[in-house]
Amino acid sequence: MRPVYVLNGPNLGRLGTREPDVYGAETFADLAALCRETGRELGLSVDVRQTDDEAEMLSWLHEAADGRIPVVLNPAAFTHYSYALRDAIAQRTAPLVEVHISNPAAREEFRHTSVVAAVATGTIAGFGLGSYVLALRAIAETAS
Repeated sequence: MRPVYVLNGPNLGRLGTREPDVYGAETFADLAALCRETGRELGLSVDVRQTDDEAEMLSWLHEAADGRIPVVLNPAAFTHYSYALRDAIAQRTAPLVEVHISNPAAREEFRHTSVVAAVATGTIAGFGLGSYVLALRAIAETAS
């Protein structure tokens, strides 16, 4: 099975308790299980990770680039300001899909700008945890 990383940025480990009106009631464990099950159905071996540490996220993106591993990435707050993350994504050697549970364009103005979107293969946002399912399907279709 083809490996895929599902990388999640700051505060996503708090799903289920963090602003459930925005992010839903599902937990990070629910998200991880959904991604692994979807991956199995698509013939992908999904490795789900979460960090609140920008340096750790950069290391994972470098690891993915070195291994030619596709990535589903929810950069969370890093989306709006992390040029270091943007530069790491620009080094990608396989598809990378930016995902968001909510629709950043429908939220506060500071969330309207993604510094990573221009170097991602594509962006999926606003479909709750389903955004990850759509991203994994896109990876399965483009990373053969």
